[in-house]
This record gives sequence, structure tokens and C-alpha cells, in this order.
Amino acid sequence: MTTTQPNPLLQPWDAPFQLPPFDRTSPDHFAPALREAMAQHLAEIDAIAADPQPPTFDNTLAALDRSGKLLRRVVGMFGNLCSSHSSEALRAVEREMAVPLAAHENAVTMHAGLFRRIDALHERRRQLGLDPEQLRLLERMHLGFVRSGARLDAASQSRHAAITERLAAMSTAFGQNVLHEETAWHLPLSGDDVEGLPEFVLAAAAGAAAERGLPGHVITLSRSLIVPFLTFSRRRDLREKAWRAWTSRGEHAGEHDNRPLIGQIVQLRHELAQLHGYATYADYALVDRMAGKPAAVDELLDNVYGRALKALSGEREAIDALRRDAGDSGELQPWDWRFWAEQVRQRQYAVDDAEVKPYFPLDAMVQSAFDCAQRLFGIRFVARPELKLYHPDVKAYEVIDAAGAPVGLFLHDNFARPGKRSGAWMNGFHWQARNGGTVRPVIINNNNFAKGEPTLLSFDDVRTLFHEFGHGLHGLLSDVTYRELSGTRVLRDFVELPSQLFEHWAEEREVLQRHARHVATGEPIPEALVTRIQHAQRFGQGYETVRYCASAIVDMAVHTHPDPASVQDWVAFEAQVLRDRGLPPAAGLNHRLPHFQHLFSGGYAAGYYVYLWAEVLDADAYDAFVEAGNPFDADVAARLKRCIYGSGNTMEPGRAYEAFRGRGPRIEPLLAQKGLLQPA
Repeated sequence: MTTTQPNPLLQPWDAPFQLPPFDRTSPDHFAPALREAMAQHLAEIDAIAADPQPPTFDNTLAALDRSGKLLRRVVGMFGNLCSSHSSEALRAVEREMAVPLAAHENAVTMHAGLFRRIDALHERRRQLGLDPEQLRLLERMHLGFVRSGARLDAASQSRHAAITERLAAMSTAFGQNVLHEETAWHLPLSGDDVEGLPEFVLAAAAGAAAERGLPGHVITLSRSLIVPFLTFSRRRDLREKAWRAWTSRGEHAGEHDNRPLIGQIVQLRHELAQLHGYATYADYALVDRMAGKPAAVDELLDNVYGRALKALSGEREAIDALRRDAGDSGELQPWDWRFWAEQVRQRQYAVDDAEVKPYFPLDAMVQSAFDCAQRLFGIRFVARPELKLYHPDVKAYEVIDAAGAPVGLFLHDNFARPGKRSGAWMNGFHWQARNGGTVRPVIINNNNFAKGEPTLLSFDDVRTLFHEFGHGLHGLLSDVTYRELSGTRVLRDFVELPSQLFEHWAEEREVLQRHARHVATGEPIPEALVTRIQHAQRFGQGYETVRYCASAIVDMAVHTHPDPASVQDWVAFEAQVLRDRGLPPAAGLNHRLPHFQHLFSGGYAAGYYVYLWAEVLDADAYDAFVEAGNPFDADVAARLKRCIYGSGNTMEPGRAYEAFRGRGPRIEPLLAQKGLLQPA
């Protein structure tokens, strides 16, 4: 960047939908733009705090909600690119700016003058005549400032700031270390290395090789490639190699070793919690979640984990019986489970992914999700291929409501590639609000499907697509005044409800008959195959639920530890927790600590349980449509849009759910859905 060229990030964003200037921005624009945006935001905060007028809702809370516009848009662009289209230059800026951004957040939330005004309003909140949304904003903002250290003494505030800034740097390093290992590793295949792999896996592996400038086929650590490899490859030695690489991410000595970071992060979180008067980090974190306390999380996990272990035992018996028939008498290992489970599915349920995938081409499944959204909520998705985005993989859709009015913009980034972190997630470049002018949302879904010609999805991939689209709808359908309460800015154990709930429509027979059509013949998926898929899905519930619960149990064990400094080896600690809870070694768990980004570079510390918490809600919520006798019942859908997808954080989540359902949630629909209704 030269001094004669203005920084495009600091100029008006005049592209349609106020899209970022992707084509004019380079990595070296971000650090100066972020520093300028932080300076402007702090000046706005100082002005609010110095207002000579007594604090009112408008001159303090509404003004605070409006502040930081430039910072929000630059951070939104930067954060999305660091996740979706990273480079070494961007990662260097990410490392450089992690601490300054955390320090800026501390400067705002510990601003004494600003907090005095917020605190004064909070003291008089019942006398201010606020409407429910305004009162919710006041209570949420006040709690956020208190939890960020606004009420601590000067010495404790200083230590709080030091801890959060150090945590920001370490969380950035943790995530970058995982990305490095995922990007660097690949398994080349040649000759009989491909034995057992169906055509769709070979096509994806060829695409992954071409993307890296390599000949032939390679297996990468993208979940959508390595899971099919572990499922179909008849080369047990290569399955073991791939499994070990996948499960040991972040656990290799050297500059990308995450093991030292785990202990440092956990100890700092523990100290942070104690500054606020809590015994453990989990106690501190759960105060602002629906669960409220660790005991409630433990009760849920214990209830489901015990049932899932019994289901897993039944699945293991079926696998062992088939292995005996095949003459395999060796010890079942973690890299064997998916392979043999697939053999059971093929034998008992006559379901083979190679048969199923041709009915689920990516483009058709995207249209399926769009169609469900239109039938439920009256919105349409219109392709906008002319918009300038950050990568050719990304597709843009203008979202329009039933009356033809604009709703926002939806971006779909569906493919795995180097420089893109693993997993699937939703984010936004702009979030809906009306405070100080209408802001329409620009929402993005990221998946990591292995690109093919065409790209064919497993049924699990389809569920992932619908899951992230549910998050996307939560952002797009937001109908609130204040940005701080917009879209997905809800409690962590409520945010997964809209996403997991939307997965149910992926399984609806009516939806499958309309959209699941064979990529070559156009024929709809046979009813008998749908039935077999659903029965086969039930077969793996023990395995998937045990693996998920095991990761959530480890998370809670880590963050309820009364003395983290006494733990010398967190990998050994993890192994001991799993032994104590009776996890069969051949099953494994979803995420091991050295690559558990939900905990160490995301926002799910002491919170990985939230997916199960939300499953209780989503299974019960979908029953409202079952009871109505129509998966697209207009009255139920209207309540769902109003109370869940559109309300953001304007209501306490329990009240929002009761407003939709007419009562609190029940766990029985979840247990029935997973086949776990038998006593634990």
C-alpha cells in the first residue's frame, strides 16, 4: 500500500448491499484500517460518556448500539476472510491485531464513565417506561459490562484486561496451528491404495489433488473427504494413517504444537472466573446460558450418554458379528469402526453411500433448502452472479420476502480448499438492525464439501447443509431494532435451535420426493430407499451420540477443574476422563483437546454441550408440525418465524420457546428420535 492510494476499507462501501471492496483490498490494508476504526469507536464512546445531559436510553444505550459502525464492518470482513480465504499475509495480520482488538474491547467495557451511565439506567430500569425490547437491551448490555470487568477494582480490572488480551493471542495461535496442519497434510493414493473407494470419493480426491497442483488422488483432512475414506477404504493400513493424522492435529512437537496452549488457556480462564468470584470457569460461563450451572449440564449429558452407550453396545455386536463372518478376528480399532459400520448398513439395511449420493447433488440440495424456506417463511432466493465476492466458489443470492421487499443477501461458500478452516459455520458481513437507519443482513454459510463434477453429498452432508442454512435463516429473518440483539446474538445454548431444527426438513419425505432426484436420470429417490436410509441412520445413533457426549464431557471436566495448574498433561487428563466414563476406545470422540477449536479458538468453552441442549428443543419444536399434521403448516411456521427465527435476543430464550410452543420443552421427542427411549 502506498501513501498516494486511499485505503479502500476506510472509503464508503458503495457496492450493492454494502458488500466489502473485496477486489480492491489487500492484507496490508487491514491493520491500519482496524487501528483507525478502533480510534473512531473510542472517540464515540468518550462522547457518549461525556454527554452533559443525564443518561437516557437514547443518549446512552441506543447511542452505544449505533457506535462502531466502521469497526464492525472492517472486523466483519477481516474475520470472514481469515476463516474462509486465509493466506500467510492475512494470518500475520491476525496475529498482529489479536491483542489490540482485545485491548480495545476492554477499553470499551471497562470505560468508567460509560458504565456509570449504564449502571444508573439499570438501577432505574423499572421506572424508565421502556418497551420490552429496550429493557432487554439494557439488561443484556449491563450484564455484558459486568461480566467484562466493569465492577472490578482497578487492580482486578488491569489483570482482567491482561488475561483477555493474552487469551485472544493464544486462541488465534491455536486456530492457526490447526489450520496449518490441516493444510499441510495429505495422503497420496496410487495403484491399489484406492481399493474400495466409490467413484464419488475418487472424484473428490482427484479434485483435492488438482487444487494442490498434484497428480492423481489425495486424501486431505477435510471432514467431507476423510470420513468417506475411513468409511470405504479397504486398505486398513491407510485408514490407520489417515485416522491418526486426523485425530492428532495440533499434537505434534514444534511451533504448531497446541498442547502447551491448552494448559495456559485453561489456567487463564480459571483465574478470570475467580476474579469474578466463581469457583471454576464453567460456573462463570454458565451464568449467562440457559443451563445456568454445571449440574444442569451434567444431568443432561449423563442421561443421554448412558443410554447412548447401551445403543453403541448393540451396534458393536452387529459389527463384531459381521467381522466374524468375514474372518476378521483382530481387535476392532477406531479406524475400523466406520468401515465395518458401513458394511453392516449395506448388509442389514441395503444402504450404500455410493447408491445414495447420486440422489443428493449439491445444487439440488441448495434449491431444496431454499424451497423449504420459501414454503415456511415466504422468502425467495434470487441468484446474483454479477456481484464481486472474495472467491469464485462463493455464490450470492438476494433474499426477497413474499411482498417483493428486500430482506438481505445470502452468500454460500460450500467447498473445502487450502486456506479455509475445516468444519461448517455461519457468519455475517452485516447484521439486521433499525437503530439509526435500516441495515439489511449480509449472511454467509460456509461448508467444506469435497468438490466434484458434480458434487454429490452424503445424507450427513445434506444435514450439515440444512443445519448451517438454519443458522443463516436466523440471521436473515431477524426483525429487531437493536443490532446488539440481532439474529444469532442469543445465548449459546439457544443459538443451535434454529439450525438443528431446520435439519428436520431435510428428512421430510415430501421434500425428498421433490428434490432428491438422481443426478443422471432425474428419477426421484425411491420410497424404499428413503425408508432404508432412515433405518440405517438410526443404526449409527449410538456411535455418533457417544462420540459427541464424550467430547462434551471432556469439555466440562476441563472447565470445572478446581485447580487447572495442577494438571501437567491435558492429553493424559482427557484419556483418564474417558476411561472413567467407560468410553470404548474403538469409538473415539468427536474432538480431541489439541484440535478442539470450539473450546480454544471459538466461543464454546464449557459449552460444547449446547448442541445436545438444543437437540432437546429442536426435537420437541418439530413435533409442533407433526401435531399439526403438516411440515409446512402456516400457523406453526408463522409462530416459529415470529418467536424463534425473527426475535433475536429480544426475549429470554425460555420465554421465546414457550411463546412458540405454548409450554416448555420435553426430552422424550429427542430420545425417541435417537432410539434411546429405553431406560438408561
